[in-house]
Amino acid sequence: MTQNDVLQVFRDTGALLEGHFVLRSGLHSRQFFQCALALQQMPIVEKLGAALATKLKPLGAVTIVAPAMGGLVIGQEVARQLGLRFIFVEKEEGKLVLRRGFKIASGEKILIVEDVVTKGGRVQETIEIVRANGGVVSGIGMVVDRSNGAVNLGVPMFSLIALQVETFDPAKLPPDLAKVPAVKPGSK
Repeated sequence: MTQNDVLQVFRDTGALLEGHFVLRSGLHSRQFFQCALALQQMPIVEKLGAALATKLKPLGAVTIVAPAMGGLVIGQEVARQLGLRFIFVEKEEGKLVLRRGFKIASGEKILIVEDVVTKGGRVQETIEIVRANGGVVSGIGMVVDRSNGAVNLGVPMFSLIALQVETFDPAKLPPDLAKVPAVKPGSK
């Protein structure tokens, strides 16, 4: 799938929203990729998962780790496509942790899969968890890279869409955006 093909999927499913949004990073934006709207359709999950799996396969990992909630659906599909083990990290008292009896072996090669990355905070937390448990992060896969490759987490990163989406500090909103009430669609 080309980047334009993936963007069209987002448009067709209503998953590319326009308005005034507060991102998980705290930044504000005119666009919001609500991946859950696209990923509710299993044929789309399968197509996007296959495209991402193709990019990640050469890294030779044995396990996919996804940060919950956003990375769960696409992470599990990429793992299914590659025939790998799938585990996830989830929030506990406001920070991501490895729970539910999931274990990472010393030296285990791990891929992290996320839906959308803007600044990479949740992926960085996941990297730290993998490393603290003895794993080796082989790479990161994401459906949408909102930084257009500006985020560097020190390992190979692959995306299906890489765009520089305009973001704003909440104290420095442009006048047109300041007039529109902000919403947090990812948290509802």
